[in-house]
Amino acid sequence: MSVFNQSRSTIIRLIFVGAFALLIFRLFQLQVIGGDFSQLADDNAYLKKVVWPERGLFIDRNGVAMVKNVLVYDLQVTPSQIKGMDTATFCRIMDIDTATFHKRIDECRKKGGITKPSIFEPLLPYERQAKIEEKMYAFPGFDLVQRTERTYPFNVGGNVFGYLNEVDTAMIRKSPYLRSGDQAGIIGLERYYDRTLRGERGVEVFIRDSKQKIVDKYKDGKYDTLPVAGRNLKTYMDIELQQLAEKLMANKLGAAVAIDPKTGGILAMASGPTFDPNLLTGQNKRKNIGYLLTDPTGPLFNFAIKGQYPPGSTFKPLGGLVALDEGVLTPGSVVGCPGGYNSCGKHVACHGGGGSLEAGMAHSCNSYFITAFRKALDNPAYGSTQAGYVKWREYMTSFGLGHKLDVDIPGEMRGNIPDTAKLNKSIGSTNWNSCALMTMGIGQDRMLATPLQMANAMCIIANKGYYYIPHFIDSIQGETKEDTMLNKYRKKHVTVNIPDSTYNAIYDGMEAVITGGTARRWVIPGITMCGKTGTAENYRNGKKQEEHSWFVCFAPKENPTIAIAVIVQNAGQGAQFAAPIASLMVEQYLNDSISKKRKPFVDQFANKKIIPPYIKEEKRIQDSTIAYDKFEESGDSSFIAAYLPPPPPPVIIINKDSVAKAEKLKLEKVAAQQKKDADKKATNNTIKETGILPNKKDSVKRR
Repeated sequence: MSVFNQSRSTIIRLIFVGAFALLIFRLFQLQVIGGDFSQLADDNAYLKKVVWPERGLFIDRNGVAMVKNVLVYDLQVTPSQIKGMDTATFCRIMDIDTATFHKRIDECRKKGGITKPSIFEPLLPYERQAKIEEKMYAFPGFDLVQRTERTYPFNVGGNVFGYLNEVDTAMIRKSPYLRSGDQAGIIGLERYYDRTLRGERGVEVFIRDSKQKIVDKYKDGKYDTLPVAGRNLKTYMDIELQQLAEKLMANKLGAAVAIDPKTGGILAMASGPTFDPNLLTGQNKRKNIGYLLTDPTGPLFNFAIKGQYPPGSTFKPLGGLVALDEGVLTPGSVVGCPGGYNSCGKHVACHGGGGSLEAGMAHSCNSYFITAFRKALDNPAYGSTQAGYVKWREYMTSFGLGHKLDVDIPGEMRGNIPDTAKLNKSIGSTNWNSCALMTMGIGQDRMLATPLQMANAMCIIANKGYYYIPHFIDSIQGETKEDTMLNKYRKKHVTVNIPDSTYNAIYDGMEAVITGGTARRWVIPGITMCGKTGTAENYRNGKKQEEHSWFVCFAPKENPTIAIAVIVQNAGQGAQFAAPIASLMVEQYLNDSISKKRKPFVDQFANKKIIPPYIKEEKRIQDSTIAYDKFEESGDSSFIAAYLPPPPPPVIIINKDSVAKAEKLKLEKVAAQQKKDADKKATNNTIKETGILPNKKDSVKRR
């Protein structure tokens, strides 16, 4: 072969190699470097439609569905595909202007990018959804996506269940399981068990034609995947008990928590003021969330797990346990009470008359339990008050106070049982004595607890020394060994080893509270209940307010199956409000109804409004703001009529003519009266002189 032919052959080979390399480079550029362009090309040919799974339900202890799903449609948009659409018709159907349209498209671009679908408008009303669906061919890039929305048939459990919202970019970054358009739990059980409830998405792949219209399923649905529904959660909740608790806590600040001591299962949790969870679904969800968040009564604040209060006298059963277990007092030890506790240079008032443990518990004797507390701290077995306090605090920690219990809804607060380092700092010395802390013996001073913690403490007493972490969920549908979320709630937590005989003494004292003590009015016929009232001092900005009303209990005494803690803020003594609420809840749970004789109490206490004055003023401002918003939306002035100032009195314009006219009328009136008086006098004179009545000449009147 000639040299020339060899050169030409080499050149041809080089051309082929170069073309092949260029092709490889271009493919690399499209598929790796230029992934967006590849995705655009793919999206032009196919439509991958997400099929959202049905979210799992919450079932009560009797098998009743407390939360249900309803079918709704979201309008979804893929920004890269909206070229050449009929924007004017679209905006007319959606009842928006073009500026709003472009603003929402920009938001979708930021949220999901130009090639991924994002929610343009959620929860389309049926009429709008039908109109959009009819003209969908004119709106390339838009698609109707079917999913389910929560509904709450019993209108209760807002702070327990929580609510759903579309995920934002921050949530997507934190979780590999989330993507734009997903709904996720924001608070409550919806958030804690979101992965279990959510299920798995499905996908349907469709073929598009050159005009972006859907032609058919791609390869007869070969690459479609079916959604996997979320799993239902069986709870310990009793929906009738929950309804009663929320009814009784309406128009009040506080909480009611009921737990099954044998399992730690939460039977009911009501936070006052309550709200209808259906407000946090549907088209007005965002607006309603805004109103609830700014409401000064705090309906979205779960007082059951976030409220931290001095437990007051409801702490006394725990204080009594420690004193008995430490041997510094016996059930028969008598403590005197001359009208109050007068040691330590202070006077603590007492409405109890002293006596034994049972008498002290029944009548909530402050002297008895301050003495018990100080003796426990000053126990010579520990060598110093500080060491005695460390031991005492170990008991409290074991009883579940001063730390989170780890309930299965987010946001729980820890309360406060300060350690010695914090006490040294607050007291300003390391050499303090028991007098410095004496009111902690009656649940005041630095001690704080949540209603959940106090209900759990009653479980410990009811169980005589153990508890399960309070939780709502009993079981998961189709539960397997891989489902480990509930394991920690099935583990028994044994507290400090205290003999049953000691617990029995506390039982007897708490029973005496109901049978003849501070809560004797709220005895339940046929049920032996153990309880303790509490009246906790309450200060705001250094000023004393009305006390908080507390009550804790468990029943029946022989075999406790329910433990309750109730607090009503600013409601006075424990027997006034908290005790009747708890008593009615116990009766409902154990008897499955309220007796005819006690039924009137339900409405009586449900209708009581106990909102602190400072809250009332803040609420008035909030309500007037909402009313004004409604007025601006509708133009209906009736919304703001109650908040408008009264109209001013009519203004009388006075001038010279009106004054002259008034004076003339006055003079004429005086003259007429004078003439009338003169005529009457003349008539009387005529009668006296002649005996004849005037104008009646034909009649004569003789004297």
